[in-house]
Amino acid sequence: MMRRSIIWVAVALIIVAILVVSRPEGLGFKPRIDASASVLLDMDSDSIWMESNGDKAMPTASVTKLMTEMIVLDRISTGAIHWADRITVSPYAGSLGGATLSLKRGETYTVRELFEGITVYSANDAAVALAEYTAGSENAFVVLMNEKARSLGLSSGTVFTNASGLASSELGPSRPPGYISGETLMTAKDTARLAAALIRSHPEVLNASSRTQMQLKAKGMYASNTNLMLPAMGGAFAYAGTDGLKTGYDIRSGYCIAGTAQRDGHRLIAVVLGAETSQSRFEAATKLFNHGFYRSLPTGERVKHILNATFSLLSWR
Repeated sequence: MMRRSIIWVAVALIIVAILVVSRPEGLGFKPRIDASASVLLDMDSDSIWMESNGDKAMPTASVTKLMTEMIVLDRISTGAIHWADRITVSPYAGSLGGATLSLKRGETYTVRELFEGITVYSANDAAVALAEYTAGSENAFVVLMNEKARSLGLSSGTVFTNASGLASSELGPSRPPGYISGETLMTAKDTARLAAALIRSHPEVLNASSRTQMQLKAKGMYASNTNLMLPAMGGAFAYAGTDGLKTGYDIRSGYCIAGTAQRDGHRLIAVVLGAETSQSRFEAATKLFNHGFYRSLPTGERVKHILNATFSLLSWR
């Protein structure tokens, strides 16, 4: 009886193999993603391979800093600012809460140190200090962020109001007068497109986002990367090929990630917004990557995977 059941399963797998040949997108089977919104973007074709609520504008917490990184790297590439420039921390930057490097008013740090603080640790104080230095004020920097969003063709649903991604209620009394009101919102599709544009324009960002930790020598401080999918992190969520890009969390946004991974020269972007737990966002991104890398396999390779499983079943005793 057991043998007969195995034969029927094997027959079913052979039928699946035939369907894979006729449906190279992977039979249309898509994993269930437990999050408010998600997107899988293929960078080779610049196309969305999978999405759920991809056009819904929502808060993204520190994932906002992808645009902060973009503006800073744009200015570095033009020579407007330099990695070795020293930045003095303002009262406002030094007053921010959430994820921070505990920067204090009057302390000085290099552009490189603060940039690594953003990419590795999602530091809010580092983001604002860089914004103020780059554009003269955070408000002026936010104007650049929104101009860049429009130039990249991002939707009207994506709007930036600060450089950190913090909710306006969390910015504190030290924020300078005349600040831009409202909340930062992004769509999952726009987040994926921004991540792809950042990597294409400034691939060096991956050198920072793939680091397991950063250091502030003046403080004798080390901060670990918040992206537990990095292989070098060595934990339960490590995913081969992952080298970025940005995580985020606050009570409004839930747990978010804009991740990127590359295998055999093929790069994918996985965006998960509004997951209920830190674990579930990484699990969701893993499902998206698995779906994408399987879909990117040549048809023959996909069939081989299925047939190998079939032969294993038939040889079982």
